[in-house]
Amino acid sequence: MSDDRSRSVPPRGSVAETRRRSSRLAASLVLLVLLAMVVVPVWLLSHDRGGHGTAKLAARPAPAHGPHGATARPTPPSTTTTTPVTTTSTTDPGQLPQTAALPTSDAPQFTAAMTDLWNAVVADKPEAATPAFFPEQAYLQLKSIPDASGDFENRLMQDFALDIGAAHEALGPGGAGASLVGVEVPAQYAHWVPPGECDNTVGYFEVANSRVVYQEGGETRSFGIASMISWRGAWYVVHLGAILRDSDVGIVLDPESGPGVSAPSNTC
Repeated sequence: MSDDRSRSVPPRGSVAETRRRSSRLAASLVLLVLLAMVVVPVWLLSHDRGGHGTAKLAARPAPAHGPHGATARPTPPSTTTTTPVTTTSTTDPGQLPQTAALPTSDAPQFTAAMTDLWNAVVADKPEAATPAFFPEQAYLQLKSIPDASGDFENRLMQDFALDIGAAHEALGPGGAGASLVGVEVPAQYAHWVPPGECDNTVGYFEVANSRVVYQEGGETRSFGIASMISWRGAWYVVHLGAILRDSDVGIVLDPESGPGVSAPSNTC
């Protein structure tokens, strides 16, 4: 009977082995549960709402490379909503549209243009003053008259050349040594000429009777500019000696000793 009892009791080693198996089984179950917690949500997310197929993954773009293999920074998107019109040194401003900007007499463009005007008077070379004169292409945009180009060439430019010659003669024998002091623009008299007036299709600012002030032989002297009008925020001479004249002769407007005085005028 002692032998039967010994066979009915399992060996101690078998009990330990059973416990180890139970522990491994429990650990495996825990691992399976953890895997299920990770895999199932990922699987669900990989399907669309209707459960139709696998979600597409966006391809990652290859990195851009600059010089010497360096990674280039991406260009930020532009926030500009409108494209500004840019005037370069090679662009004729007369080919660009008019603006409603009021010119100032302290702009670098104006200073350079008036210097050209003065040098043209001293040298008696009207062509040297072209940058100071109203652009022809702007005049063609401005005027609603027949043959605006012929009016520009045969009237405005010819009168301007005659007036440059007259101003040169007025300088006298010491004119070669005369120096420009400045051009005084009576901004208080500047006024807007709207479209439809004076045969114009485009509006502009006009100012009359500015003063060209210069020194000759130690004396301050001056003469007037009959009319300047604006184009894209800049003043240009359109009539130097007179707006209207009875004959084809050059005119010097109101030559004076000293800086002179600008008179108000509401011309076109």
